[in-house]
Amino acid sequence: MNIILIGYRGTGKSTIGRLVAEKLHFSRVETDAEITKQAGMSIPEIVKHHSWEYFRDLESRVIVDACSRKKTVIDCGGGVVTRPDNIAALKASGTVFLLVADIRDIVRRISRSSQRPSLTGNKSVTAEVEEVMRERDPLYRKAADYIINTSEESPRTAGDKITRIYRGLTDPGNSRGSSFDKKQN
Repeated sequence: MNIILIGYRGTGKSTIGRLVAEKLHFSRVETDAEITKQAGMSIPEIVKHHSWEYFRDLESRVIVDACSRKKTVIDCGGGVVTRPDNIAALKASGTVFLLVADIRDIVRRISRSSQRPSLTGNKSVTAEVEEVMRERDPLYRKAADYIINTSEESPRTAGDKITRIYRGLTDPGNSRGSSFDKKQN
């Protein structure tokens, strides 16, 4: 069974994914990094020279490959939920953890990066995050098995929580898996 991390960019998927993979001795696939590796260009370059649709096609292929693995932390790009087939493949391969954060924390975290082009045009970072989150939040929540708020917890604490949930789910002597409820914040 795999551990899948979804959520908007800036919620801590990469940092927490690395911590969880180390703790469980799992391999790790960071889908955005794999896409840029396969394309031989950055995400802004992919979008500029091709399109967002082309990027999403690459992403879907990376998801299929990642889901064929076992004992892997799959750290998904924020838009993975825009294609239902991606979510179906991810859910079939493991447990989906949605990482959420307050908009002000997301803005603070992503304002330092130029690795992703704008999704909405010439809006402020805050306005873009708010708009995209309104569209994606229902999709994220529908896909999630568990929800962890990274504004309220350190990356290490969030990673420990994911690890405990995973171990509880995979322990044959434990029928439910942990003291955490499904979709708990």
